[in-house]
Amino acid sequence: MSLINVDQLNALLDDPGVRIVDTRWYLADIEQGRREYEESHIPGALFMDVEADLSSDKPGPGRHPLPAWDEFAGRLGARGIGDRHHVVIYDTADGSIAARLWWMLRRLGHGRVSVLDGGWDAWLAAGLQTETRARSYPVTNYPVQVRPGGKVDRDELRSALGEVLLLDARAPERYQGLTEPVDPIAGHIPTAVNAFHGGNVTSDGHFKSPDQLRARFEELGAGEATTAVTYCGSGVTSCHNILAMHLAGLPEPLLYPGSWSDWSTESYPVATGMEPGEVPAQ
Repeated sequence: MSLINVDQLNALLDDPGVRIVDTRWYLADIEQGRREYEESHIPGALFMDVEADLSSDKPGPGRHPLPAWDEFAGRLGARGIGDRHHVVIYDTADGSIAARLWWMLRRLGHGRVSVLDGGWDAWLAAGLQTETRARSYPVTNYPVQVRPGGKVDRDELRSALGEVLLLDARAPERYQGLTEPVDPIAGHIPTAVNAFHGGNVTSDGHFKSPDQLRARFEELGAGEATTAVTYCGSGVTSCHNILAMHLAGLPEPLLYPGSWSDWSTESYPVATGMEPGEVPAQ
């Protein structure tokens, strides 16, 4: 199951076959998540950092390039996560950070990986136990068995503009080009529609029902498109749209890992405003 609720997770705390992963991360302060983990976390949880664990330590493309799969598998094994463990992931961002690890594990063919619905906030609201002690688990070997496909690079996407449904998972003001807090240029990739990841959840941070999610993405064009691609600022929160479409029973979109942080550094065409924009000349 790709979603798990707090009661279900609470019942699994003593299960040796479960590994809980805290992925709290904040764009404005990349160390805040680790500090919060050290202050309090779900019992037994490991901490995995977007910068150090879920991204390559080599430059680009984009701000959070994917690590090589054998490198990532080594990081998992070093933390005591094996391919037979049930991995449960949480954050404080409606699952938008946890979804990056969910997607990466599934690309490795991981059988059981779940995002905690409502995340850390739901756990606290339920009054469930927490701890400050950092756990460690015996090192194990994580086999590398990468599923093919699942992503596109910058040039593949550029050549496919107008032929794919392109979903921009960033907030509307960034999509429109009204603000850009991180990357060098504001705006969006031409032909992209705004599919802000925050629209996948209710006001209390829980995922909407599968029917609601299906209706949302079909309204954006998912029912008509043969292929969809999702991106965001740096290939992290865009994974939330992949999870949401998976929950909706729709074909999962491809991930553009470099996302806007890659596209906007290459002098490629840019669109602004509410409209997707025209297919640029190649």
